[in-house]
Amino acid sequence: MSKLWKVALREYKATVRTKGFIIGLVLAPILMGGGAIGMALFKDRVDTRDRTVAVVDRSGLLADVLVQAAEARNAQAVIHPESGQKLRPAYLIEVVQPHETARNAQLLELSRRVRRGELHAILEIGAGVLHPREQRETAAIAYYAENAALDEVRQWIGRPLNEELRRLRLIGAGIDPATIPDAFDWIYPESLGLVSVDPETGEIADAHRSTELQALLLPLIPVMLMFLMIMMGASPLLQAVTEEKSQRIAEVMLGSVKPFQFMMGKLLGGVAVSLTAAAVYVVGGIVFVRRFEFGEYVPYEILPWFFAFMVAAVFMYGALGAALGSACNDATEAQSMALPSMLPVMIPLFVMMPVVLNPETAFATGLSLFPLFTPILMLLRQGTPGGIPLWQPWVGLFLVVLTAMLFVWAGSRIFRVGILMQGTPPKLGNLVRWAVRG
Repeated sequence: MSKLWKVALREYKATVRTKGFIIGLVLAPILMGGGAIGMALFKDRVDTRDRTVAVVDRSGLLADVLVQAAEARNAQAVIHPESGQKLRPAYLIEVVQPHETARNAQLLELSRRVRRGELHAILEIGAGVLHPREQRETAAIAYYAENAALDEVRQWIGRPLNEELRRLRLIGAGIDPATIPDAFDWIYPESLGLVSVDPETGEIADAHRSTELQALLLPLIPVMLMFLMIMMGASPLLQAVTEEKSQRIAEVMLGSVKPFQFMMGKLLGGVAVSLTAAAVYVVGGIVFVRRFEFGEYVPYEILPWFFAFMVAAVFMYGALGAALGSACNDATEAQSMALPSMLPVMIPLFVMMPVVLNPETAFATGLSLFPLFTPILMLLRQGTPGGIPLWQPWVGLFLVVLTAMLFVWAGSRIFRVGILMQGTPPKLGNLVRWAVRG
């Protein structure tokens, strides 16, 4: 047993003492959250070039309204009132008289102006927009641009257009819009949590406001951390074992320890690396969010589950990686086996959004109880608002532990044969035969 711990300590020190581990420890969260960090850093870096939109109003009702709305917006939102700095692009409306008989030719000419950079976009308003149910064929409003789907001008245009159409419809019905100014005001339902009792005072506490970002971000952070820990603790074992086998280091090691002790030592070293990195991230993350008074959002109740699932996952995926690595003869074969070994970790990432949006469906429950997917998907479901029944994570953990034990047992048998086998390619038939016969 002492030899096993010596191998584990060797693997742990060989990893954590390297500069690569320290650099990875610092850079990993930056890379994982690079999108959010980039958005925060560059949120004020906006292209302030003016946007000129050519409006072809076939209804004759809305072009002037857009001109007035754009002028009002430009006066309020474009220039900073104190510094005089231009914050946003101005929206300029160019009213174009519509051609009744040469519509396509007119749109083609305007499109050429967009391509030359003279215009930003084209807005074509159909003749029947005021009464779309009666004149469906001519009631369309079309926005033409090089990137129309994500164009912020298109998103802005919708509000002044529809407000004017509502006003005109009221007038057409004989109603003065000034008498009911709030007729079409929108009041959206606020998203709040459940009302609870303050444990210190016993008083009924107000429900906390919740946002879509919180509902999605809080479950995803532990999952991404779990993925990162698996990549740090389990994934490198395949390459490491292959390298030691190809360089004959394994043969020297097996002169002192048994194959099972050798493999288990590497697995324990991977678990220790993951625990070290996870402790740094969890403690550092808690200190960070508490420093900015967001400590209430930390899911303390799932932290024990996180560490339990992480240890079992590193054993499970690490045993698979070590077994496959022992069957490879060189780095090329190891690279070909890297993707199959990581598929059980990657597949849950593809279904995260359906699971987090509907965590209690049979689909989500069934996938999270499949042992290879449990560490990521069960943790994801536990982090959703409202949580899941307590029996499910217990059953999931039990199944993961059993599967990890099976993988370690089968992996050790493959490892025992494959680590000294030279020249035999890592075929599935060979792996199964080695696992069964030992």
